[in-house]
Amino acid sequence: MNTDRLIFHIDVNSAFLSWESVYRLSRDANALDLRTIPSAVGGDTASRHGIVLAKSTAAKKYGITTGEPLAQAMKKCPGLTVVPSRFDYYIRCSDRMMNLLSDYTPDSEKFSIDETFLDMTSTIHLFGEPLAVADQIRERIHRELGFTVNVGIAPNKLLAKMASDFEKPDRCHTLFAEEIPSKLWPLPIRELFFVGHSAQKKLENIGIHTIGQLAACNLPVLKAHLGDKYAVLIHQYANGIDDSPVAPKDPVNKGYGNSITLSRDVDDYDTACQVLLSLCETVGARLRADHIRCGNVCVELKDWEFRTQSHQANLKETTDSTSVIYEEACRLLKEFWDLTPVRLIGVRAGKIQEEDYRQMSLFDDPHALKMKEMEKTVDAIRGRFGTDSIKRASFLKKDALVDHAASKKKHLEH
Repeated sequence: MNTDRLIFHIDVNSAFLSWESVYRLSRDANALDLRTIPSAVGGDTASRHGIVLAKSTAAKKYGITTGEPLAQAMKKCPGLTVVPSRFDYYIRCSDRMMNLLSDYTPDSEKFSIDETFLDMTSTIHLFGEPLAVADQIRERIHRELGFTVNVGIAPNKLLAKMASDFEKPDRCHTLFAEEIPSKLWPLPIRELFFVGHSAQKKLENIGIHTIGQLAACNLPVLKAHLGDKYAVLIHQYANGIDDSPVAPKDPVNKGYGNSITLSRDVDDYDTACQVLLSLCETVGARLRADHIRCGNVCVELKDWEFRTQSHQANLKETTDSTSVIYEEACRLLKEFWDLTPVRLIGVRAGKIQEEDYRQMSLFDDPHALKMKEMEKTVDAIRGRFGTDSIKRASFLKKDALVDHAASKKKHLEH
């Protein structure tokens, strides 16, 4: 492990809920702060549609978890206050935080909308001791932006992320090499980043219940039960080893994508297509917002054993249309998926071009042109009145697995 590096991980506490509270309080100082009551950001309260995207600390006490169906959450807590998401505003909150963090280092990586890594190695000497600087960042975000964060401080990204998950909210925690035996190894195996339910069961079946036991386990034994690549990865993580760099966001020409880890396995085509539609809604909106088009669509699936498969195809013409991307994604899914239950579904738009590069044709489909204008109108309505102000009828079903605009979830790159 390179102990000369210094990495901060900034994690917004109950991000969507916090940002929703900031939005409401900014418009009415006497509004009820959602963070002080059992509340959640989710879907439609009347139809009990959607999933919990974020929950308050008070809601967590009822056993409510992020990603569970809204109907299930409301059974646990009948008095739960549920509000729809306002994704466009959340993006602005995230951008404001990134702008503030740029005061401390030019080397940052936006891990997700509410998580960021900062490489402080070359700039920490400008500000002071690491813990004091982390506290300064935490306090500035609270004072200037109105929400709270946890800050993890460590020599690599993995340990910084683990540290930020310690006691919440509004806290700073360190996890340096000498602290691994006392702070990391006693934790249950499920607390280790990238250890899912399936891996947890396999590890517990061979007597591994803590991260320390995993760190000390013979690697060939792990490989026999988990497979070579995955066994090596989590064994390194358990020992605090992670050399991945803090890397900036992919440039525009790398592509636009979105994926979601589902609350249950999906093994039927119709449900998977509904998830694809939710993902394509956000991918298409991002393309249109940045005035760019894609020439390639890729669908990615990951099953409960972390096996990944994908299928992609080039489009006849570049597009920014949600409908076109969705239709192609469904076609690809039908071609390569054998209905093996999957836990993660992703869509990526590649071969990006600036919007001006598209050559107009005399034979453009009038229906396609109408669809394009309709999607621009929907974008404008959502931009003004919130993401949930308008949605497709298919997302009004009570048993829908995902909301109409799925949020992005990423993992550490290795």
